[in-house]
Amino acid sequence: MSDSSGKLKLGALVALVVGSMIGGGIFSLPQNMAASAGVGAVLIGWAITAVGMLTLAFVFQTLANRKPDLDGGVYAYAKAGFGDYMGFSSAWGYWISAWLGNVGYFVLLFSTLGYFFPVFGEGNTPAAVIGASILLWAVHFLVLRGIKEAAFINLVTTVAKVVPLVLFALICLFAFKLDVFTADIWAVGTPELGSVMNQVRNMMLVTVWVFIGIEGASIFSSRAEKRSDVGKATVIGFVTVLLFLVLVNVLSLGVMTQPELAKLQNPSMAAVLEHVVGHWGAVLISVGLIISLLGALLSWVLLCAEIMFAAAKDHTMPEFLRRENANHVPANALWLTNAMVQIFLVITLFSNSTYLSLIYLATSMILVPYLWSAAYAFLLAWRSETYEQALAERKKDLIIGGIALLYAIWLLYAGGVKYLLLSALLYAPGAILFAKAKREVGQPIFTSVEKLIFAAVVAGALVAAYGLYDGFLTL
Repeated sequence: MSDSSGKLKLGALVALVVGSMIGGGIFSLPQNMAASAGVGAVLIGWAITAVGMLTLAFVFQTLANRKPDLDGGVYAYAKAGFGDYMGFSSAWGYWISAWLGNVGYFVLLFSTLGYFFPVFGEGNTPAAVIGASILLWAVHFLVLRGIKEAAFINLVTTVAKVVPLVLFALICLFAFKLDVFTADIWAVGTPELGSVMNQVRNMMLVTVWVFIGIEGASIFSSRAEKRSDVGKATVIGFVTVLLFLVLVNVLSLGVMTQPELAKLQNPSMAAVLEHVVGHWGAVLISVGLIISLLGALLSWVLLCAEIMFAAAKDHTMPEFLRRENANHVPANALWLTNAMVQIFLVITLFSNSTYLSLIYLATSMILVPYLWSAAYAFLLAWRSETYEQALAERKKDLIIGGIALLYAIWLLYAGGVKYLLLSALLYAPGAILFAKAKREVGQPIFTSVEKLIFAAVVAGALVAAYGLYDGFLTL
């Protein structure tokens, strides 16, 4: 698992990638996809996503190998390429995305438990919020005991959550009916889905959500036993998860029709399996999901604390986030993260925010760090930096970086203006921590270009705040 110095081996890094990517998303995939697209659009969307996300996986692999001195992954690339405020915003956006995702996980976890205990409802009833809060602080104190121990538990839950997925794929393979699959390929019978282009655009935001975590290994790069394992773990984890996602999504479209799938309650994988084998199928998937969510919660709590800690170590974040406890766990970063999760759990009581609206917001927050990572990889190849002896590789990396960059820009477009404005509202207050970090090292807060960027963020935040007040924007 890890050697005496507490460094993470390849297996543990792969488990961190797979563990953070397979959370709750895959278990709701049949319904989430059917709600936004027909069979044809789903296949096109997966093809684009596979290429786009694979280039992003290669970007993280290339950067891990070419810039071994940059620890902490996503935000370090933005900082090295585009300055301190962009680096800070990447770390801040990534962190918010990660804990917002955890709030979404808690809602989904208790909505699943609602299948067995109606008191939890859709995961945002008072009983569900109390249950989620107790669980949140239990995970918190478990992580305080040590990263290595938590990474080991993550390895165990990763194995446990893959078993129901394999069973689902095998059973649905035998139940797959081609006539159901091809009945209405372009969703002509459901005009409310809009044009094929629209369907592709809508389903792609869901696909990004299920791939978040692809950068999991690069964030723990400073704790990896071998530096080269970081890139390997990223690609192995990506290919494994892609295979599972496409199988789950495509096979369920051959078991039930798109309109039937769109009406299911989540976790929709449970209902699909129940449709094939009866009640025990739903129970199997629900238990698998509960294990999966507990494991994913653990990986994401680790990732949240680690990104703040790594950013504080090189003065991108304020110094208080750099403090570790006796077990080398970034304790202050952990307290701040879980306090935010707690506040948002209470908010879900008063706002109708479902799992889906929470994950859309979390997804739009992470697109900015992805965009800067791709842009940095492209920039390195463009400038021939670190490619002095490797001209053939430079050409390949230039193409890969270019595709990843176009994909990241397309994702921002696919997300739409609403989520961009809402994320500006969450990005703006971060400047307080940025200013504090700059003061601690005695530097001016913004460069002149950064002042313009910050002004744009504040403008977006003001529009969003007014939109929420006036009602033309909703969470």
